[in-house]
Amino acid sequence: MKAPMTSATRARLARWLALPVGAALPFAFAPFDAWWLAILCPAFLFLSWRDAAPRAAAQLGFLFTAGLYLSGTYWLYYSIHGIGKAPLPLTLFVMLGMVAILSSYTAALGYVLARWFNPSHLATDPATTPDAQRIAQARVIVQHLMVFPAAWVLLEWFRGWFLSGFPWLALGYSQIDTYLAGLAPLGGVYTISFAVAICAGALALLARGPGGAPALIAIALMWLLGFAFDGREWTQSTGAPVRAAIVQGAVPQDLKWSAQQRDATVALYSELTTPHLGVDIVLWPEAALPILAHNALQTIAPLIESAQSRGTTLVTGLVRYDPQSEAYYNGLIALNGEPQWYYKRRLVPFGEFFPVPQFVREWLRLMNLPYSDLTPGPAEQPALRAGKHYIGVTICYEDAYGAEQLDVLRTATLLVNVTNDAWFGDSTAAHQHLQISRMRALEAGRPLLRAANDGVSAIIGANGEVASTFPRFEPGVLTGVVQPRTGLTPYARVGNAPLIIVCALLLLLCFRPHTTVAQRRAKVRR
Repeated sequence: MKAPMTSATRARLARWLALPVGAALPFAFAPFDAWWLAILCPAFLFLSWRDAAPRAAAQLGFLFTAGLYLSGTYWLYYSIHGIGKAPLPLTLFVMLGMVAILSSYTAALGYVLARWFNPSHLATDPATTPDAQRIAQARVIVQHLMVFPAAWVLLEWFRGWFLSGFPWLALGYSQIDTYLAGLAPLGGVYTISFAVAICAGALALLARGPGGAPALIAIALMWLLGFAFDGREWTQSTGAPVRAAIVQGAVPQDLKWSAQQRDATVALYSELTTPHLGVDIVLWPEAALPILAHNALQTIAPLIESAQSRGTTLVTGLVRYDPQSEAYYNGLIALNGEPQWYYKRRLVPFGEFFPVPQFVREWLRLMNLPYSDLTPGPAEQPALRAGKHYIGVTICYEDAYGAEQLDVLRTATLLVNVTNDAWFGDSTAAHQHLQISRMRALEAGRPLLRAANDGVSAIIGANGEVASTFPRFEPGVLTGVVQPRTGLTPYARVGNAPLIIVCALLLLLCFRPHTTVAQRRAKVRR
């Protein structure tokens, strides 16, 4: 009979597997959509944390998250080195530095959970009484079904805003095409992450008890809740349908800001747009024209005049220079009578501003915005009027910050995202970004028009489903009709606060500040 695996062997195996298992997690997201990996991979981490000492838990958390972001954001290499022409050592330093910072969050979480929230060894400690063992087993169940999921959600939320935030690859995005997506209008993407993490904790319990029955009940409950709310409409149609034309220029990134390419780019967008004048909205992508706004508006003045005479609102991304403040803004302008501006609030580090000394800044000056550091727009900006409707705007990866877009929903009946994912070539980045945009539409109960320089341009319904897309890397126009909507989903009314409070309370209730004799004895044995 084969001897059971010892705890030391399990610990060594967990350390070897943490990095590759974390690296497998991005395959749960678009374009691979192996959504079940979003449950399986965290289940491995939770199972590894179960018996780990604090230092080992920190190491496991670090390795797991390092695998996640090395695999899931590899496309930064193309952006920084391939297009930005930064030296290879500096590219690796920036990328590995980001991964190390993000991984340190999970390392700290693993240490805290193992130090103050880990009762699992008491369940098998022969020195404890049967009653104490039953209590310890109950604590193990609570640990997997409450503590780990709550801690994971707080980690994702914290990672989404601390040091400007990087909310990419939150577990909830992977479920956009499953029944769990029905929870998005209720509590946002982090509520889906909570449900996924509960399923992961339950799976860890099933792999190595106790608590098979509670684990199965927890999994069934999460999916039944998602199924119950999937497809429910939380908002109402308002006004006539809107005819939209989304222009995709597909200008290669290495040519986009070339002086020789400027006239050709202006001509391309004008020629693609002219046949569609007469629709309600024509949407161009982020920084569509390679010239500053005041020059751009003069250059395309005949097109703007023709559009307005035919009842078309031209909405385009442009870089704007303010001579009074000497500031540059990554903006979007709606040309419908008096021009209306929105300025990007969340700027991309090393793309739109450079938090480095001046000598490093020269190396990192990328071709997309060859001026000086951009200035972020005000935190509160109103929806822009487009014909008879109002649009809530995000530029580039701003749409990953879902909670920051909720106030505008009291006015906006449509959502718009303009972006330039050409930075990342033919990689998974554009597909991951489209998945994020789909989640924003579902959370808000609003259709979303998405214009990307080289794709993925898309029309997304209020249910988060993609109604139509345009092929990547091809210039052309995507046309369609969307129905504006009004009203607020539960998530739009309350945001992330209720979930974050619940998760914090769960951890507070399960916090165990004192180390018992049995715990000290177990640590000595390890």
